[in-house]
Amino acid sequence: MNEQGLSEKEIFSYLENVKSEDTDYYRVLSSMCTHPHQIAVEAHRLFIEANLGDLGLFAGAHRLEREVISMLGELLHAGSVSSQSVEVPSGESCESSVCGYLTTGGTESNIQAVRGMKNLVTAGKKESGEIPNIVIPQSAHFSFDKVANMMGIEVKRALLDSEFKVDTASVESLIDANTIGLVGIAGTTEFGQVDPIEELAKLALENELFLHIDAAFGGFVIPFLENPHSFDFKVPGVTSIAIDPHKMGLSTIPSGALLFRSPSFLDSLKVNTPYLTTKAQFTLTGTRSGASAAATYAVMKHLGREGYRKNVQYCMQLTAKLVEEARKLGFEPLIEPVMNVVALRVPNPDLVREQLLKNFGWNVSITRTPRSLRLVLMPHNTAQDIEDFLQDLKKVTTEL
Repeated sequence: MNEQGLSEKEIFSYLENVKSEDTDYYRVLSSMCTHPHQIAVEAHRLFIEANLGDLGLFAGAHRLEREVISMLGELLHAGSVSSQSVEVPSGESCESSVCGYLTTGGTESNIQAVRGMKNLVTAGKKESGEIPNIVIPQSAHFSFDKVANMMGIEVKRALLDSEFKVDTASVESLIDANTIGLVGIAGTTEFGQVDPIEELAKLALENELFLHIDAAFGGFVIPFLENPHSFDFKVPGVTSIAIDPHKMGLSTIPSGALLFRSPSFLDSLKVNTPYLTTKAQFTLTGTRSGASAAATYAVMKHLGREGYRKNVQYCMQLTAKLVEEARKLGFEPLIEPVMNVVALRVPNPDLVREQLLKNFGWNVSITRTPRSLRLVLMPHNTAQDIEDFLQDLKKVTTEL
């Protein structure tokens, strides 16, 4: 740190220079995040100092968080299951009243969902010495590796079928006496695929297990598709859902959310906070951004269902254009896109990815198994981007 302060002009000159090192979303076809909506940016600035880690001091920001959770609950059909009850492994009958909080994103949401499973299953039980486990798809996000490391549980990975959805027979074969929960993905990171959530939910109910749905990306896509999949609280047996407003929700980073079917989940995560304005806290992080709550509230209220529907339609139109034009060049998708994610078969995809970036500035990514070119069509992309990208892809593959 320098002894004397620098002028604002000096600081911002340096910051602008450093900012130029960041990748702008121009020519980015690999990110599940995008430019936040301008109204979200302005709302974020308005609440920049708000700390949701101390709710009593920031009652307004907390009100916005509650309203966002309410809107997300409505989006994810929490209200449509209010008359149902679900038996959870603790033996407690939980009425379906959705609750939750805003997180930093899908990773934190997934960690907390599994932490809730573990706490509820082990509450009141003597230590058995057995290691608890969860069963997840092979396509699950790497955040579940962090879950295993942090909580000392085993993560079992179920096989995928020919369309890269989790194979429920494989899931069933991995369930044992130490299994505490299942995980399904609604919008896989690599393929944009949706697991058979209703089948997973049946398995969860039959085996008295929790079922967490990672819809970090798909949560703001699937509800606005022409033929949406069943993946949310409308499905009996789904106990928690992760959804990220900072992806297709067009909010600012970091804006994630974790929703539970039952308040008992939050109770299981409770930690006493004697020196704050509230007696307890159930979040993973202590200090939390009230600005994210304001940003998410603003953009959801501003766009409404109609605005999000148009946003998804636009991205799906780009997706359809990409697949149609790619086929003309001889490139087939691994599967017909379910949402705005395309896995494209190309020769030597790792080298193609390298050459696209080196020669033309395109940022794309690669799927693990099988290796293919992974492309995400986001609101910052245009139809002209698609045409330019495919021309460059053709040049790269021709030269191989």
